[in-house]
Amino acid sequence: MTRAPLVLLPGLLCDAALWAPQVAALSDIAEPRVADLARDDDIGAMAARVLAEAPPRFALAGLSMGGYVSFEVMRRAPERVTHLALLDTSARPDTPERAQVRRDFIALARGGGFRGVTPRLLPQWVHASRMSDPDFVEAVTSMTLRVGRDAFIRQQTAILGRPDSRPGLSRIRVPTLVLCGRQDQATPVEVAREIAADIEGARLVVVEECGHLATLERPAEVSAAMRAWLST
Repeated sequence: MTRAPLVLLPGLLCDAALWAPQVAALSDIAEPRVADLARDDDIGAMAARVLAEAPPRFALAGLSMGGYVSFEVMRRAPERVTHLALLDTSARPDTPERAQVRRDFIALARGGGFRGVTPRLLPQWVHASRMSDPDFVEAVTSMTLRVGRDAFIRQQTAILGRPDSRPGLSRIRVPTLVLCGRQDQATPVEVAREIAADIEGARLVVVEECGHLATLERPAEVSAAMRAWLST
């Protein structure tokens, strides 16, 4: 059986660990590779790096910031993408209030308070039930510390400068999965519904009892949805 190339794009302060359950679960039907989105401070530069390192044709999945990069990949090289999965992400630009929160986080990190970032983000990122799971909290915290302060500043800068991706949604013409945790506070379900409504034939999956980091919070459900998506 020929396995399809699958490029996986992490979110803010996330690395390959974000996608580890899906890499394990889908390697029988796909050739997963996790891109490094920690080196650039511009969404366009991130997308260019992904395209330079990806095979000629590939399935593409992005979570949160990885979704923002996925939209840019689709603007630049739609002919190279066979399937698109958009997990816990938004096509909208930041509101002025949200942009200010990002700038405040950048200032905190630059001022020596980077270790205080993750404790503030975690309650917004994960379902309340997981906040009492010390192993889960430690795994996510360790991931953010591996990515580190400098990459966090670059990523937040890139996110602040991203374009509005909503005008391009109707031009997407590949099998598309839009997935969101029911309790995602960072990119709520209504934002996922907006994306799915504007992409012809997109399948919307809402994962119950789940926050923003769906791949880690509900790995079996996410992997099953992605398996079905890759099979279309």
